[in-house]
Amino acid sequence: MTQAQALSLADRAAAASRALPPLLVEAERIAATVILGEHGRKRAGPGESFWQYRPYSFGDSTQRIDWHKSARSDRVYIRENEWEAANTLWVWASPSVSMDFNSHLAKVTKRQRAQLLALASASLAVRAQERVSALGSPYAPDHARNQLVKIAGWFLKGEGTPLPSFMRMPRFSSAVLAGDFFDSIPDITRAVSPIAEAGVKGHMVQVVDPAEETLPYSGRVEFHEMAGPIKFLSPKTETLREAYVERLAGHRAALRDLCNRIGWSFTVHRTDESPTATLLALHALISGERAR
Repeated sequence: MTQAQALSLADRAAAASRALPPLLVEAERIAATVILGEHGRKRAGPGESFWQYRPYSFGDSTQRIDWHKSARSDRVYIRENEWEAANTLWVWASPSVSMDFNSHLAKVTKRQRAQLLALASASLAVRAQERVSALGSPYAPDHARNQLVKIAGWFLKGEGTPLPSFMRMPRFSSAVLAGDFFDSIPDITRAVSPIAEAGVKGHMVQVVDPAEETLPYSGRVEFHEMAGPIKFLSPKTETLREAYVERLAGHRAALRDLCNRIGWSFTVHRTDESPTATLLALHALISGERAR
């Protein structure tokens, strides 16, 4: 993994996001007076980060006077801090081996598309001056463009666990999780429940290859487990299609039910589709609107 590769992934994500309105992670559910994060709003208000000095005026509290600044001038100055709110977007793209699958029906792997969706969401957030970070990474949330390069590099390393792991996050943060989520429902529940219980509003995006949706194979086919030594030889693959589709639908229904129970959204994205529609849906969801 090189710096050039990280920059390329960041640029592709930014290009995909340019067709969309700026992502506003500032959701309606967060009151303006709640100060739990460190997201700068480029205006005066309650917070801990310095924003600007301004001359003292009638009605200002004397406790806000910056005596050091005032002593160097013939005027009295007020020290204003930057208004802050807990609006941080966390993104995650599954590093599972199964994400490398790419059938003849799609041009990209599930891993490539999940990384693009996650990073494009982060790019939109940065353009909207939101703080972003990658779930499980060592990077503190930031709204600088260089943060996208760090996240891209983290994705390309393929580090982390197959399912998102809980970490300390400011309450009322948002998270976009992109993966195939073919793990068992109990394992997925154990992974995401602590995140939801911490007050994080999550958006689960199941990224699948079109062949995984329809099982379009016929005749004698040997299937290999990508993450292990399991092999299965099917003499007439078409006879498995109905049962396979039913099993997939059942698993997906369980994922939807899980997301409903913890108050998260659930979206399916196929790798033969443009990422734009999914990004638009995420934008609507994260900005507090109901997807149409």
